[in-house]
Amino acid sequence: MKKYDVAVVGATGMVGRKMLEVLEERKFPVNKLYPFASAKSAGSKIVYCGKEHEVIELSEENVKKHKPHIALFSAGAGVSGEFAPIFAREGAIVIDNSSRWRTDPDIPLVVPEVNPEKIFENHGIIANPNCSTIQAVVALKPLHDKFGIKRIVYTTFQAVSGAGRGGYDDLKNGAEGLEPKKFPKPIFGNCLPHIDVFLENGYTKEEEKMIFETKKILGDQSLKITATCVRVPVYYGHSESINVEFAKPVTLDGVRNVLESAEGIIMTDDPKSGVYPTPLEAENKNEVFVGRLRMDESVESGINMWVVADNIRKGAATNAVQIAEAWAKKNAR
Repeated sequence: MKKYDVAVVGATGMVGRKMLEVLEERKFPVNKLYPFASAKSAGSKIVYCGKEHEVIELSEENVKKHKPHIALFSAGAGVSGEFAPIFAREGAIVIDNSSRWRTDPDIPLVVPEVNPEKIFENHGIIANPNCSTIQAVVALKPLHDKFGIKRIVYTTFQAVSGAGRGGYDDLKNGAEGLEPKKFPKPIFGNCLPHIDVFLENGYTKEEEKMIFETKKILGDQSLKITATCVRVPVYYGHSESINVEFAKPVTLDGVRNVLESAEGIIMTDDPKSGVYPTPLEAENKNEVFVGRLRMDESVESGINMWVVADNIRKGAATNAVQIAEAWAKKNAR
């Protein structure tokens, strides 16, 4: 089996560490591992596959020195904007988890269950979508293919870990009565309809991301989409209420059959028996969970569904590793 030299940029962060865990768990064919981080973390140690690896300072000199085949990025948009092109020029395929490249028309935005063909239409950089978008489009793509989606209404309930370590700490510290440092208001015992910054039209940047990214990934700019994104006091796992209106007539059984046969989805949908997905049940899982499936009786052809996934795994680390796996498999031929 062909093996690859792999860099993880932002290796000491929450998503970077999860990337390392997923690489090990899925037995990705790593030859040499290069964990990159800021100068502050350089020289510290991380453990991968039972061996200690020294964290490397992220610099152009060190990128040129090591020349990895694959670079998984989770270090923020600014770092990605500066260093992703450097890795790409040195021959690496970059899979970036930040928002830096998602809106670039020349950069593919990929969810492997949805648009894997786009992986190979790159110029050295592939963008990982927003975590809330990833789980949504895994459920929406097979329905769009079968019935043709006209309109989507998103309402999200997003875990604090989506805001990084600072968000996680705000919830943990808030339980002890401490003031928030990451969020503008307390998150413990609270819900904040405020993720990222507010824009001139009254939407937040997170909401606009979901709208833009859904259209780009599904390859359909005609879709009518609106969104409300809410931060909730949950550590891991985003939940989404998704209302979908279709161009073709649908039945509940028809929709269910499509979702049950779709890649990457687990249906947990028997509300009368108390069976529906929650963030706790999705935690540390790679799949997208769908439940509370029901007809929207206010429109001619529509449904409501409840979609849950671990935002750090499927919403970030696992999706990036799945992209790397598909690239490596084709490259090994």
